[in-house]
Amino acid sequence: MEDYLSEKEQWEWLRDQVRQNAPTVIAAIAVTAAALFGWRWWQAHQDAERVAASSRYTQIITTLDHGDRAQAIAQLGDLERTYPSSPYADQARLLAAKLYVESSELDKANSELTAVMRTSKDQELALIARLRLARVQIAQGKAADALAILNGVDPGAFASRYHEVRGDAYFANGDKATALSEYRSAQTSSPGGEAGLLNLKIAELAGDAPPAPSPAAAHTAAPAK
Repeated sequence: MEDYLSEKEQWEWLRDQVRQNAPTVIAAIAVTAAALFGWRWWQAHQDAERVAASSRYTQIITTLDHGDRAQAIAQLGDLERTYPSSPYADQARLLAAKLYVESSELDKANSELTAVMRTSKDQELALIARLRLARVQIAQGKAADALAILNGVDPGAFASRYHEVRGDAYFANGDKATALSEYRSAQTSSPGGEAGLLNLKIAELAGDAPPAPSPAAAHTAAPAK
């Protein structure tokens, strides 16, 4: 259209366009600026939360190093409540579960591990929590529950450990043939094969060695001092 307008007419047309479109342009600029500011604020907020959660977690480790288990448990609960979406909250729950297992508070350990299994955004961490939960359930006499959460799950890099714990659950249920099959699968799926306790479990069920400690009891036994 400009080809058919004089220079003055072109200028007037351009001025009219600016007047007509100025509010839209200004609004678009304002929205873009607000979005950019909001994104930067959110990133800064997330970074600050990560640093704070990390500091809290480090403090918990220090408390445990000083032997104050009760205070550490309280700090773990505070971290979970204050930063529930932080990866450190998952780590705090796993650590709390470990402390509860050591003190034979298996119901509390079950609760912490269930939370990580169901809510963690880290798939590998969720798989680890599921595995530990199954061990706790076996120790609680809930082998059927352990099998229910282990079966039908892709364990990824943890295939060997999943097979072994499934074997423990089947053993606890009295199904020694399936337990032996799972133990052998654990041995096969582990790079280089498993040694030690797993071999003892296989030998016991295959009838090639004197009885070893029961698989479920072996996982829950207190570590040597």
